[in-house]
Order: sequence, then structure tokens, then C-alpha cells
Amino acid sequence: VAPLSLVADVPLPGAARRFDYQSFDSTTGRLYISHMHGDRLDVFDTRANELVASLEGYPGATGVWAVPALHRIYVSATGRHEVAVVDDRSLRVIAWVRGADFPDGIAYAPAERRVFVSDESGGADLVVDGVTNAKIGVIALGGEAGNTHYDAVSHCVLVAVQTTNEMVAIDPGSDKIVARYRTGCDHPHGFLVDAPRRLAFVSCEGDSRLLVIDLRSMHTTATFRVAEGPDVLAFDPGLQRLYVACESGSLEVFEERDGALTRLAAYHAPHSHSVAVDPTSHRVYLPLQDIGGRPLLRILEAKQ
Repeated sequence: VAPLSLVADVPLPGAARRFDYQSFDSTTGRLYISHMHGDRLDVFDTRANELVASLEGYPGATGVWAVPALHRIYVSATGRHEVAVVDDRSLRVIAWVRGADFPDGIAYAPAERRVFVSDESGGADLVVDGVTNAKIGVIALGGEAGNTHYDAVSHCVLVAVQTTNEMVAIDPGSDKIVARYRTGCDHPHGFLVDAPRRLAFVSCEGDSRLLVIDLRSMHTTATFRVAEGPDVLAFDPGLQRLYVACESGSLEVFEERDGALTRLAAYHAPHSHSVAVDPTSHRVYLPLQDIGGRPLLRILEAKQ
């Protein structure tokens, strides 16, 4: 039995079709959810436990990233080949930025106030000025871009390049690639960074594996078999619990202690390939595309 208990199933609007990434804003308690094949952005208030808005006009929404310092939400709209810049107060689009064929994962470098967007099919990262909302440039990666994350310790932007099985490090000040690292797995796509403990957790779609990478040496320290199609990851730093959401309908749960992972259990729900966590309440959020013909947001509570 997974160390999770059901809190609620909240119905969501739109078609019973695929969701993608989520972004949690700890300053407001709002969770932003990309309803990819529903062409919308859902806004859920985790403190009030209610849906605030379901915004249409985001065709093929994949990546989403909230930047409270700028009062911005960035949304990758693959159907428009653009990134939407949304004001988090009015929830209105204030700019559309072109320059990516298939915009996907999004990261923010705070010192440079630049936004980095994976262009999966374009084999690049799009760079956007967070102040002016203008395209700064495009960084060629030499392969399909998986997710993109900022590492606050190294001050680099990391990108999973899934067709070359590499992690690429970008200097956000110069927008230059400063290093490439082989991952040793097939098709790394999703990943996240545990910056204080200098770890990266990488989900590999091609061989259904999870890697633990030491960011100091960039060596893989552990490998786990997971359910088919590992995609989105979430980490609760308080409980030191890692969640790996898989396309096949399994949420794999691990515990991190002293730089090592231990598998706890798995929670099964159809299409549970997107996960987010509130590090304060330790609640886990799974948008599920089709439960009884309707989409819903499943809220789970971590057992401590």
C-alpha cells in the first residue's frame, strides 16, 4: 500500500484528455495545471481547496512555470508554437513569444531574469527576457530537448537532451553551453534538481528507469526500474520524498536519505503521469484525464 491517502477528487472542466506539467506557487498556494489536450490552463487554490479558474485559449499546453517575483506564469502552447506570458493577478495573457516549434519544459534563472523553454522537436532552448517578454535567442542543443530546470547552486540551467542521452548545462548569463554529460540511460526526458543535496533525479522514457545523479561529479549513483513511461517528477523536501509519475498509470514513491533513495511503494491511477506536491501540507496532486468520462484533480495526503 502506498504511503498516500485520498483527500478528494475535484472535477475539472474540459475534455477527458491528457494533462501535462504543473507548477506550484508557494507564495499564493496556487497550483497551475496544463490541460494539454483540453487546450486550457487550470488554476487551483490549494489553501481554499477549490478551482479558481479554467482558462481556455492554450492549445496543446505542455510546460507551465510560475515566477512569483515577476507576477508571471509562463505556459508552453504547442498548438501556437509560442509561449504565453500570463499575469498571475489578472490571469490574462500579456504577451505571446514565438521562437519554438514545440515548446515544452520551462525554467527561470532569477539573477538574469531569463526564462528558458525546451523546444523539443526544434532541438533547442528558447531564451526569453522576463522583464520585456522579448525573445533573446535560441540555444541549439544537438538533439531533442526534454525538460529544463534551473540549479540554484551551480547557477546553471540544465536540459535533458533525450535523443543524445545527455544532460546539458547552460550558463544563463552568456546563454552558452558550458558542459555536456552522458546519462547512461535511454531517452532522459523528465528530471528535477534537489539543489541543497546536490542530486538530480532523471526519468528515462526509453528504458523505464530512474537515475540518481550526483551533481558534484555528474556520476550516476543509483538506478531503479520503474513503471512504463516515467515522465513528471515532484519532490517534497520536508519529507524528502520523491514522486515519479508514469504514463502507464503508476505513481512511484521513494524516500531520499543521505543521498540515497529507497523505494516505498506505488500508487495506481489511470494516466497518472503528472504530479505536483505542496511542500507545506505534503499533499500530492494528480490530474487524471478520464475518470468516468471526466477529468479530475485527485488530491492525496502523504502518510508520515
